[in-house]
Amino acid sequence: MPRSGEAVRQRLLQAALELFTERGFDQTPVEAIAARAGVTERTFFRHFADKREMFFDRESELRDLLVQAVAAVPHGTKPLPTLRAAFHESVPLFERNRPITEPGARLVAETPALQERSLAKRAMLVTALTDALRARGVDARTAPLCAQVGMDTFAIATHRWMQDPSVPLHDQLDQAFRELRLATAALK
Repeated sequence: MPRSGEAVRQRLLQAALELFTERGFDQTPVEAIAARAGVTERTFFRHFADKREMFFDRESELRDLLVQAVAAVPHGTKPLPTLRAAFHESVPLFERNRPITEPGARLVAETPALQERSLAKRAMLVTALTDALRARGVDARTAPLCAQVGMDTFAIATHRWMQDPSVPLHDQLDQAFRELRLATAALK
């Protein structure tokens, strides 16, 4: 049985989801996750910093992808359309990770410790997007506003996609940004 690599990582995630569902997050120790996955605790900690981090460890991959995607959008594009284009670039990552992300999202919604970690990770993404927009010349007041609103809009789109997978995430994303545009136009 392999002790490293993506296969072990996926087995650990699957074991954790099963145990968290059966026992609850707080009642499931790392040793039980490792045992269910057929590895040692030491192997667990080679892959994850702790059990809370299991569902957020790919955030750095998402952050890097989004920052690069923002930089790749043609200059002159307004901030929110820039973010929408960047979020579209992340769709394959979300689709690939859906088997873990979907049950993980339900678990986060039920677990205060995971909610706290989720909020912290989202704040880091907003900061990274703010910095990426600033690097494009967006002013210091507008960049964080757009980054926050864009991230919230993306979160709504992904939530809708989790609720109704028959509508592709690309379409959910476009719809959420259309609704945002209509809502802000109504403020004028």
